[in-house]
Amino acid sequence: MHLSVLQALPLCFFLDDNRQRVKLQEKEVLELGAGTGLVTIVASLLDEQSFSHSYRPARGAGKPQLQCDEEHQGAGQCSHMPKMEALAWGYDLEHTHPTSGFRYNYILAADVVYHHDFLDELLATMKHFCQPGTTLIWANKVRFESDITFIDNFKNTFYTSVLAEDGKMRIFMATCRE
Repeated sequence: MHLSVLQALPLCFFLDDNRQRVKLQEKEVLELGAGTGLVTIVASLLDEQSFSHSYRPARGAGKPQLQCDEEHQGAGQCSHMPKMEALAWGYDLEHTHPTSGFRYNYILAADVVYHHDFLDELLATMKHFCQPGTTLIWANKVRFESDITFIDNFKNTFYTSVLAEDGKMRIFMATCRE
C-alpha cells in the first residue's frame, strides 16, 4: 500500500467514525496536500462538496495525482463529484485563490508536514484558507524535529485542540484567531 494512503487512513477513519461531530453533509470542504486523494474520496462518500489541492512547489509544475473519475469515486455513490487542482503553498494565494471568493466550512489535511523546505508556506496556506467559520482538521504523525516546530507554530497561529491521539499520530482541530 502506498505510504500516503497509509498516512491518510487515520483521518479517513476519524471522519467516518465521527459523522455526528464533524458534519460534512452539504458543506464546502477543501483538502490540502491531496496526494492520492483518499481523504477527498472518503469525504465525498460522506456527502459533501469537496475540493482537493495537490501540493506542487511553485517552481516545479506537475500533474496532480488525484484522478477524479467515476472509477475512483464508486460510480453513483457520491452526491458531489470532487474537484481537483494543483496549488503552490504560500505562493500568490490572494491572487490565485482570493479569500473573498473561496469559503470553506472544513479544511482537511493528512500527512502534509514532512521533511521539506516549505513548512512556512504550508502554514501560510492553512491560514489563508482558514477564515472565520472554517474548521481545519489536520492529521499528523511526528517523524522529524521540524514536525515539532511546525506544531508549535500551528498552535500559535490557530485556536487548536487534539481530537484524537495514537502514539505519534495526532488529529488536530483548529479555527482562526482573527
